[in-house]
Amino acid sequence: MELGARIKEMRLAKNLTQEELADRCELTKGYISQLENDLTSPSITTLVDLLNALGSSLGEFFREETAQKVVFSEEEYIDKQSDGMTLCWVIPNAQKNMMEPVLVTLEKGESVPADFPHEGEEFGYVLEGRVAVVLDGKRYPAKKGESFYYAAAKEHAVINIGKGRARFLWISTPPNF
Repeated sequence: MELGARIKEMRLAKNLTQEELADRCELTKGYISQLENDLTSPSITTLVDLLNALGSSLGEFFREETAQKVVFSEEEYIDKQSDGMTLCWVIPNAQKNMMEPVLVTLEKGESVPADFPHEGEEFGYVLEGRVAVVLDGKRYPAKKGESFYYAAAKEHAVINIGKGRARFLWISTPPNF
């Protein structure tokens, strides 16, 4: 972390001149300039005074913001294949998030194994083919361009009922795959 650059950024955000900040901390304008250009380092006491004048604290000042990843490429996807089914996690490590999107490909006649009742909700959007959502033994067909949504409190599965392969985006909240 560049201490001086961070202090300067905070000072400018408060619309303060170097002289105004120096006055608030009983320092000189020259000292503030040296700090902001990383030519000197403040003592802990001086840094606390500066941060108080800037409306911050040591904890806030040194807390590093973790950059949030927003866009994921195909190279980052994680595939798992088994007997006519491919699960593709399109958001790596989504299990730690509130929802978990998975791209599912089912070959003709294949199904996602039945899932036991659990907390949460599930949503799907059919990208290709025809599927049937099976909820507590009852089938609900959906074709390309249609979506499905249900509370996951009953045993559920998805079956490919089309003449070719089926692909759908399946989102579970909380993560369950």
